[in-house]
Amino acid sequence: MSEPNPHRTGRRADLLAVAAAAVLVATATAVGLYYNRPNSGVVIFVSAPPLFADWLPHVGPGSVFAVLVAVAVVLHGPVLAARLPWRRALAAGYLASLAWIFSLAMVDGWPRGFAGHLTIPQEYLHEVPGITDIPRMLREFSSRILDFQPGSWTTHVSGHPPGATLVFVWLDRIGLHGGAWAATAVVLVGSLVAVAVPATVALLGRPEAARAVLPFAVLTPGAVWIGVSADGLFAGVTATGLALLALSASGFAQGRRYAVPAGLAAGVLLGFGIFLSYGLVLLGLLAVAVAVLGRQWRAAVLASAAALAVVTVFAWAGFWWLDGYHLVVERYYQGVALVRPYSYWVWADLAAVAVALGPAVVAALRRGLGCPRRALLTDPVLLLGLAALAAILVADVSGLSKAETERIWLPFGVWLLPMTALLPRPGRRWWLAAQAATALAVNHLLLTGW
Repeated sequence: MSEPNPHRTGRRADLLAVAAAAVLVATATAVGLYYNRPNSGVVIFVSAPPLFADWLPHVGPGSVFAVLVAVAVVLHGPVLAARLPWRRALAAGYLASLAWIFSLAMVDGWPRGFAGHLTIPQEYLHEVPGITDIPRMLREFSSRILDFQPGSWTTHVSGHPPGATLVFVWLDRIGLHGGAWAATAVVLVGSLVAVAVPATVALLGRPEAARAVLPFAVLTPGAVWIGVSADGLFAGVTATGLALLALSASGFAQGRRYAVPAGLAAGVLLGFGIFLSYGLVLLGLLAVAVAVLGRQWRAAVLASAAALAVVTVFAWAGFWWLDGYHLVVERYYQGVALVRPYSYWVWADLAAVAVALGPAVVAALRRGLGCPRRALLTDPVLLLGLAALAAILVADVSGLSKAETERIWLPFGVWLLPMTALLPRPGRRWWLAAQAATALAVNHLLLTGW
């Protein structure tokens, strides 16, 4: 009797994992639609569950370009990532990611998909004209978080620390007014994910794995929400911070002069990250993972000092993070979160993030969870992915992210991408194609929110 082929068995297990994720998404959709019936007695406030979107099959100016970018990356991305000098490969990855994100946004057209996306009344730009005194805004920020009072902040401003709003205020101050410039900044920064994630893997000792990850970092279905959701900007800022932390550790190991400034810059970005979104404090798990893998605690100490300096500056300016956090939890339950059922969203949130991650990451995660434990503390592909998974699970159980996790958890989800290096080389193009098909299907069948 012939022995089973381990490669075939592995492929079968991968497909079963993807099938299980598809069943989860389908179940979340069916249950959500059942709840959306009139007089169901349950309110989930999502029209196309489990995603925050509306059912609207459509094509747009970016449709053809998006398909062309996807085909180009699927056919040539793995070869170019393997053969180009590393810096040129990262530059090519950034440009390809930029093209992918912008073309997906343009499927919805210029006003609706790009220039007007951040100008609706619930968004940050709605408040920018009224902020004429930044120090005063910081001093009074917490007092305006709660709803149903005069001067209460709009939905997204109140739901985040002041750093998120400050980004758009600063853009306005330097003359980059309006939605088009804000969207451009979001896409430019969000595209850094495609550089920062594989660069971190390479700096932590897995250069070949990093080259395998690069095309997947470009064609992530999460690009649908990176352009032009502010959460895409958050993902780009924090991913760059973690990459700089890895660069600092590598620099200390090699005695390079850039180790100190890289460590300080990492701390500034990661410290500022928790003032972009309260939930990003969970990225501390990934920072610890990078520090463990880098084995250079001087980098971690420098980054920690710089991050504390950022916290100190905000406190000196009048905003204390913990006060804001407690108030935003109260504001959270003043809105739809009060009636959105935890019993549904605690598992439907995972279905939403599975769509944003795509089938390749689901299959890769299946492989990662099956790897020997002894490799955990030495392999960045495994430890970064598992730290990201832990952050997602903590956020899920907290109940403070009921719906919209396809964008809210982007800063965590992108760190599951390193696990795609575990996928067998012969089938990677098919997995890339599946990633692209997922993004194209979502963007052409649904009109995504925020």
